[in-house]
Parts: sequence; C-alpha cells; structure tokens
Amino acid sequence: MFHDVRTGGARADVPEQLERLLKGTTTVGVKFRDGVIIASDKRATSGTFVASKSAVKTIKLTDYAVATISGLVADGQYLVNQIRAMAELYQLDMERPLNLRGMAKLLSVMLRNYRPYFLMAHLIVGGIDREGPHLFNVDFFGTLTEEDYLATGSGSPVAISVIEEGYSPDMDEESALRLVISGMIAALSRDSATGDGIDVVVIDGDGVRFLPREEIAELWKELSG
Repeated sequence: MFHDVRTGGARADVPEQLERLLKGTTTVGVKFRDGVIIASDKRATSGTFVASKSAVKTIKLTDYAVATISGLVADGQYLVNQIRAMAELYQLDMERPLNLRGMAKLLSVMLRNYRPYFLMAHLIVGGIDREGPHLFNVDFFGTLTEEDYLATGSGSPVAISVIEEGYSPDMDEESALRLVISGMIAALSRDSATGDGIDVVVIDGDGVRFLPREEIAELWKELSG
C-alpha cells in the first residue's frame, strides 16, 4: 500500500506500471454462513521505505458495511469518503439503507469514469444487508465481481492459497475467523511489503465489530504455534 500525497488520477499509461508500483499490502475477505470477516495489514510503503506502521486499510462505510483499500492511500481514501457520503445521502433521501451491491456499483462507476486516467485503488466491499452477506471485489479498472472469498495486494497469492484450501460456504464465524487470520499469518511471513500487525472486522446481523487487539493476538499466537 503506497503512502502518496496525490489526490488526482494517475497517468493514462498506468496499466503498464501497475506491477511495478502497486506492490504493497494484503487485504482479505471471507463470507461465512451469517456474515463476512475482513482483515488487512497495517504497513504502508513507498517503494522500499516503510512510510507507516499503523495504516488503517479497513474503513467503516455504514453500520453494516466496510471497505478495504490497497494501492495509493490518497486515491483509496477519496473513493471511500465519496461512497460513505453517498450512502448517508441515500439513507436520508430514500429512508432505507443503500445495499452492498449499490455501494460496489457506485465505486465501479467512479473508477471507470476516470478513464483515460486511473485512480490506483483496489477495494474490497463487504457486509450484510436485507439480501444477506456480500463480498465484492472492485479493481483499478472498475471491474466488479461478487466472491465468497478474496484477497488483494502483494501478499494476496500467499493468503488466497491458504483460504482456498480451507474454505467452506457453510462455515461458522469461528471457523472463518481462524481461516482469515491463518491467511494473514502466511502473507505476513512471506511478503516483505505486508506487516506490522493486522486489523480484523466481523460484519453480521449485529453490525460492524472490530476485534480487540488482545483477541487478535491470542488467535495469532495459537495459529502460529
């Protein structure tokens, strides 16, 4: 994840540079029987320089949805702030919450509308609405897909291999939580651009819940042993 001061779009030739530039971060999402669990690491890099060890990459959008960002910090924060505002306005105007698919589609449209320029941000949108749990992948080009599990960032190949091996669509919260943390442990141990701890959030019928540091540390110690 890059710590960058830019607030506008990247140059039109960005696709040729993505592999070279976008090489930090690991974010993971898993859908379980009653909700969604999402995790992200806390390291922000600028090239080989560690710009921050306490970056917040999982951001609450509403009382029932969160988004993760990988790529350029400024671009990701801009998109997340826009969607949060749109969701609040929709709630006020329509007197009902904007569903997860609506938020993901708005992000997709915003990213596509920047062409021929690019906002260098890859997002996971996860949560629960009246249709049930949802997990959406929105990439730099505005491509939108719904998944049962996914990972973004430089550590994603390692994390997704662990998650794919252990995933089951009818798994409960405890099983999904252990699987997500196992995937993050693998990514942090193998990817130098991922590190400095993780944030973990559970979204279910009770809303958005960020796990306390102590609970994460206890599970980390157990699963690493």
